[in-house]
Amino acid sequence: MSVRVVVVGATGNVGTSVVEQLAIDGGVESVVGIARRRPAWHPDKVEWVEADVAKDDLGPFFVGADAVIHLAWAFQPSHRPAVTWNVNVIGTARLLRMIESAGVPALVVASSVAAYSPGDKSRRVDEDWPTHGWSPAAYCREKAYVERLLDHFEAVHPSTRVVRMRPCFLFQPAAAPEQRRIFAGPLLPERLVGRFGVPIVPDLPGLQLQALHTEDAARAYVQAIHADVSGAFNLAADPIIDAAAISEVFGGRTLRLPVRPVRELLAAAWHSRAVPAPPELFDYVLQMPLMDCSRAHGALGWRPRNSAIDALAGLRAGLRGGAGISTPPLAS
Repeated sequence: MSVRVVVVGATGNVGTSVVEQLAIDGGVESVVGIARRRPAWHPDKVEWVEADVAKDDLGPFFVGADAVIHLAWAFQPSHRPAVTWNVNVIGTARLLRMIESAGVPALVVASSVAAYSPGDKSRRVDEDWPTHGWSPAAYCREKAYVERLLDHFEAVHPSTRVVRMRPCFLFQPAAAPEQRRIFAGPLLPERLVGRFGVPIVPDLPGLQLQALHTEDAARAYVQAIHADVSGAFNLAADPIIDAAAISEVFGGRTLRLPVRPVRELLAAAWHSRAVPAPPELFDYVLQMPLMDCSRAHGALGWRPRNSAIDALAGLRAGLRGGAGISTPPLAS
């Protein structure tokens, strides 16, 4: 049976990959891509709608949809958390009310590893790990709050199938310029790092994280549209990324450093607005849990085709070439 899918937040890192996967999926008849700014990109079967989840009425576009994929998210400005809260939390609450009114049978939402409480990294956690966010960083706090909104929505609307995707760090060449702007700002010389790498990779206690190619994450979203599944799914690839793995991709020698001076340097840079990522997000990265993806492997039949090293190498390739795609968020 062919389905009609609406993608909210269709032009960012995940959105572009999800739209690409839907466009080539024989089981998908049509796609409505909703974004704040209309792109020049025109994949098959996709109709673009210019709208903002924080203020516009998306309800008419949801009527008759077989599924909605909610990816809209604002990372910045980190110095004005009320702005991101309005988009990410209030916007999601508005979207859920419109989903209810339209009677959409399936909703797939982009959550994140950042919704999880800290883990000691001695073992991998499954989807039952607490999603209390913990970090005062707006990104973590807002992802955790959205999980509570979904808890309530599921309890009140059991007829709507709700899937929560909890991916790790997602990389692809086309998104590298956007990710540099969001997390590193102007101090990172984009093409210089892409071409020549970095001289030193700080080897910090707790620096172990997971990465995934955005294309692999997108396949999981699309598989969740077709599968009779609900609940949360961890998404990540192997191997674990540590200082040695970063050095392998970006060059440079690893240097063991204590956390405190690095954190103080980042905090000073953030307060002076030299970098856009707050120090609290750095704190969380060093304490975030490592995820077990067995449920996605079993219930979705999903496995990544690219390694975590491949995903990280895609980030460097994108920085090297100034890669981008003809959507406003990803334009280089």
